[in-house]
Amino acid sequence: MDLILVPGFWLDGSAWDAVTPTLVAAGHTVHPLTLPGMESRDADRSGITPQDHVDAIVAEIDRVPADQPVALVGHSGNGSTVYAATDARPGRVSHVVYVDSGPQADEGMAVDPHLPEDVVDHELPPWETFDDESLAGLTDELRAAVRARAVPQPGGTVRRGPRLSGDERRYDVPTTVIACEMPGATLRGLMEQDHPYVAELKRLHDYEIVDLPTGHWPMFSTPEELGEVIDAAVTR
Repeated sequence: MDLILVPGFWLDGSAWDAVTPTLVAAGHTVHPLTLPGMESRDADRSGITPQDHVDAIVAEIDRVPADQPVALVGHSGNGSTVYAATDARPGRVSHVVYVDSGPQADEGMAVDPHLPEDVVDHELPPWETFDDESLAGLTDELRAAVRARAVPQPGGTVRRGPRLSGDERRYDVPTTVIACEMPGATLRGLMEQDHPYVAELKRLHDYEIVDLPTGHWPMFSTPEELGEVIDAAVTR
């Protein structure tokens, strides 16, 4: 299967480097994606919008031959971006995998709508601002490596989330949520409470929640295990 791997905030396609060998060994063709504005620290991020990132994923879907199944894998803040790309191509996407993330409904679910409008380059915050659960599995060496490769996130993609077309066929796409920092039991509890964070997940017709106990960056803390879980998800 063709797997389009979309990294989370502050990361480019190389974030998947340690995960892809497991996926390739399982017979998949991988497409680690670097989204617009994330090419380097020197890239121009001033005009980048959430739609630019959605369009980049859709373009990658369209590059895969129409007779080949495509799965999307999205991490962290780009879960909503992957969901919008699924909404744009529901007939082409055979499976969606959210890595410590999930589907979000609309642009009202921006990561930080209060980020000042003049912030163009949103830097990775200091590790001290993250909680222990988020950093689980990240040794000092891994933290240094992640920070060294981190690229500022375009401010426009932080203040606003991507729009959806309203095509309800997106609810039919089989979905796997890999629960890392927040255990699956917690997600299920939020669904029982009708929490808005999991409202779209609850609307899906075919989904599963799989636990991978580690922090928010399993592509660095447990890359082989993450690859195995992704493979199991898209081939189930």
